[in-house]
Amino acid sequence: MEPLESLSEDWERALCVVAHPDDLEFGAAAAIARWTRQGKDVVYCMVTSGEAGIDGMAPDEARTVREAEQVESARIVGVDTVDFLGLPDGILEYGVPLRRAIAEVVRRHRPEIVITGNFQETWGGRNFNQADHIAVGKAVIDAVRDAGNRWIFNDQLTDGLEPWGGVREVWASGSPGATHGVDTTATFDAGVESLRAHAAYIEGLGWENWDPREFLEGFGRQAGQRMGVAFATTFEVYPMGWGE
Repeated sequence: MEPLESLSEDWERALCVVAHPDDLEFGAAAAIARWTRQGKDVVYCMVTSGEAGIDGMAPDEARTVREAEQVESARIVGVDTVDFLGLPDGILEYGVPLRRAIAEVVRRHRPEIVITGNFQETWGGRNFNQADHIAVGKAVIDAVRDAGNRWIFNDQLTDGLEPWGGVREVWASGSPGATHGVDTTATFDAGVESLRAHAAYIEGLGWENWDPREFLEGFGRQAGQRMGVAFATTFEVYPMGWGE
């Protein structure tokens, strides 16, 4: 396996934009715990509330449950702010409306780094990625650039909201094209507990005897081997400059 390059940590503000509650907890949360412990400001944005994610629970009930689980999960890794955009779970489409919604969040929080999940077609094998993940990740890349252009979605520029072109990079966790990583040995346990906080969702999946720690250890140790540490999290890095 190719070694992973260490991610830069010379930044102060990050915005995490993913499709569903639980998306960050299936890998990235331990890294986020590391950064909040360093004093960095990290904000979560859930494009949907995951209301279609529990087969045995009606969407209105699931929305309330999953939002509460996500807020608690974020608290465990040191994140105080969780935005829910309320777009419909399971049927997100890449396009201008999705770009618009994410651009507004970028302008409001003014991050240096934006974190999303894997938005490639697969996870590196033959199993296809979920459609919402792909739509959101693609929209994140474009929305970050939209946010810095005064003439795109300029109806948002009211009440002090201004363009924001200060995003240096977008990082996609769990991508099969990952070339970078971060040592999460010291915060691995926090990552496990943040996933465990999605108890209703995990129960709804019906995975008999599924253990969050065992699941995360498999990926964390493999990534750690590529960095020479016990546990790590992988990211694909997308520079937001020109010509890189």
